[in-house]
Order: sequence, then structure tokens, then C-alpha cells
Amino acid sequence: MDTNFDALADRLAHRVYGGLKGQLRLAVIWRDLLPLLEAAEQRFGQLTILDVGGGLAQISQRLAERGHNVLYNDLSQRMFEQAVAAVKAAGVAQRFSWHKGSYDSLQLNPESFDIILCHALLEWLAEPAKLLPALRPALKPGGLLSLCYYNPAGKVYRNLIRGNFDMLNNQAEYESDGGSLTPNYPCERNTVLAWLADTSLQVVEESGIRVFHDYVVERRGGHQNEQQVLEMELRYSKLEPYKWLGRYQHIVARAVDVLQ
Repeated sequence: MDTNFDALADRLAHRVYGGLKGQLRLAVIWRDLLPLLEAAEQRFGQLTILDVGGGLAQISQRLAERGHNVLYNDLSQRMFEQAVAAVKAAGVAQRFSWHKGSYDSLQLNPESFDIILCHALLEWLAEPAKLLPALRPALKPGGLLSLCYYNPAGKVYRNLIRGNFDMLNNQAEYESDGGSLTPNYPCERNTVLAWLADTSLQVVEESGIRVFHDYVVERRGGHQNEQQVLEMELRYSKLEPYKWLGRYQHIVARAVDVLQ
């Protein structure tokens, strides 16, 4: 069953987006998107955006503030309510239309969106392989998909650093932490890349999100300065091999073919 964030909405808002974790995620995503966004604005002007599993609508709100129109979607009533309140407070409610429900209940016209945002949704779906084939036809030729997804290797690496060897030895396969923000259905990078290729989506940007912040046990030196952490995260999020250590991965992919 797909995960509904009603029970986790407040926790997500405070533990992730209320602190540095959320700031780091948004900073990397926006850094990756902005030059591609500016190029699309110069070419097309006003854009149409679909925000699937939109959560608190931070990125789509920024897009609306630039004059673009957004269709927001989320399954959770609590997330939906918080997103509506945030958008109203920002004064961009007129740029939004709303859909509460599962992503597969959306009625999407072919080739109707310039950008589709899909951030931290894939890993919460019981059948994640169905997501991209459902969304891809709604992208205009040359349109962009911004996909942020959980890196299952990050959980293993974090437990290695913290010495949780018994847990790793006794856990035959990936398990989420009940009632936590650890996703239920994480997807390996190679699997995600194959899904993108199968749906004629070509990767144009790929970054790690929180490539070291979440692994730090003792915060000392520069770790105590949030601005320095942000600067270093942005720098190493684009560099190999560090980018592959990110707790999340961000991909921007372009629709390169007309689907039959």
C-alpha cells in the first residue's frame, strides 16, 4: 500500500523542513533546476508545473512566485492542508490548482506540462515501477522531470559508521523503521536509471543530497556552522564519488522522444 503521510506530516515539517536537513535538500534541488528553468523561461515564458506528492510545496511555491502555474497533488490530507496554507501565506494561491489523492487518480492530458516535480515520493509507493510510465506522457517534448529519491545505500553506510553491525548482519534485506521517515520501498540507482531510459527520459543533472551531513556523529569545527555545511554540501553534491553517498539522489531528466 502506498504510504499516506497524515501521521507523519508534522514530523516531516519539523524534523526535516524545519531544520538544516530540509534546507540542504531544497538548496541542491533548486541549484540543479535553476539554470534549466531559466532557459525554459527564456524560450517559452510562463510554464506549467505538475507537483506530484507535493508535500509542503516549497519548490512549486518558488516556481509560482516566478509567475508559473502549478497543479499540486498529494495523497495526505494533512500535507495538503499545510501546502494550501503556505501557498496562501506566500500570496501565490492564484497560481495553483489542487488535487488530493493518489498520483494515479490524476487525469492528465498528454504533453501538458513543462516540468514535473516528483520529490521523495518514489520510495513510498508500493509499486514504484508504475510511477514514471504514468507521468511521462504528460510531459511536453523537451520537458523536464525533477526526481528526488531515497538512496538505500545511505542507510547501510550510516549504520556501518555507527557500528550497528549486528543489525546489518541480522537483516537479510532492507527494512524500514516503523513509524519513521525511513521509506518503505527504496529504489536502487541502476533501477531508477533503467526506468528513466525505458520512458525516454534522458538524465541531464544528477546530484547527491546530504552527502555527509547525516553521517556526522560528533559535530565539531565547521559542522557547527550551518552556512559552511550548506556550502560544502553544495560543492560535494556534484563531485564523484561523494555524490553517490547522498542520503537522497536528485535527477533532472529531459523528455527526449515522442511516445507512441
